[in-house]
Amino acid sequence: MKKKPIFYRTSQLVGFLLGARIFVAILLTFALYVSTFFLFNQEESLRDFVFDFKVHGIIFCTVLSILAGGIINQFYDREKDQLTKPFRTKIQNFLKQKYFLYAYLILVAISLTTAFLISQRVFCFFLIYQFFMWFYSHKLSKILILNNITFVSLTLYPFFGMMVYYHTFSGKVFLMAVFLFVMLLMIDIVKDILTKNADKIFGYTTIPNTFGTRNAVNVVVALSVLLFTVSMLIISNTGIHSILPLYFAGGLFVIILAVYLLLSSVKKSNFIVLNILRIWVFIGIIAMLLDGIIERF
Repeated sequence: MKKKPIFYRTSQLVGFLLGARIFVAILLTFALYVSTFFLFNQEESLRDFVFDFKVHGIIFCTVLSILAGGIINQFYDREKDQLTKPFRTKIQNFLKQKYFLYAYLILVAISLTTAFLISQRVFCFFLIYQFFMWFYSHKLSKILILNNITFVSLTLYPFFGMMVYYHTFSGKVFLMAVFLFVMLLMIDIVKDILTKNADKIFGYTTIPNTFGTRNAVNVVVALSVLLFTVSMLIISNTGIHSILPLYFAGGLFVIILAVYLLLSSVKKSNFIVLNILRIWVFIGIIAMLLDGIIERF
């Protein structure tokens, strides 16, 4: 009998962390720090960067915004998640939905207050971010094509903010941004293919349940061709002399493998492609980290 409260409280904590998508937030935070210091911030030393509290404040606001976005998204997607993510939903049920909403409001309030203390521009930046994260979950996630584009744009929004903050505008950064945008768009469409039936039941108008799975696969293949082209442009502009260009060179084979699996009759090919692309994005963050360490140190 004594173990039940401990189990219950632990389940509540795990349910909240899953609802807030804490692991996604951790990954994006890591990616934001890596890209900020090694890609956008080319002049500031490590010591200056460590004591640049304004940057840390912006990233802190970003983390809270991502957590808040995860909570409000699971609130609106709760019924669909019961079909597509039954295990996670079961754990989240240990905590009442009202507590998720309380947490959402607290996270939004802390994020916007911190942003306001940094500057009015940062406050406006995060106010827009928070609004569109809510509006995406409330309305845009059910609108054809716009749902995919908005989701990817919101994922990249903090990185765009850092690029503007450091005034880092170059052909290399632009091509890398296009690469990541297309990669995330492919991941989102493949995810929609996997959740096609649940999306149709709950009124989510996606490419697979509007035009069919085969046409959705064709769209992903077309995006793969674009991704292949962008990778070739990055390699031709930088040359293969460091880790990051090698990542894009290796990505060519990953793209070919993904297309092969999508067009084949391999069982669970869509699920395999989804995870391959997700892993490759993570490998890209590690490659950027290693490449930056070699170049700057």
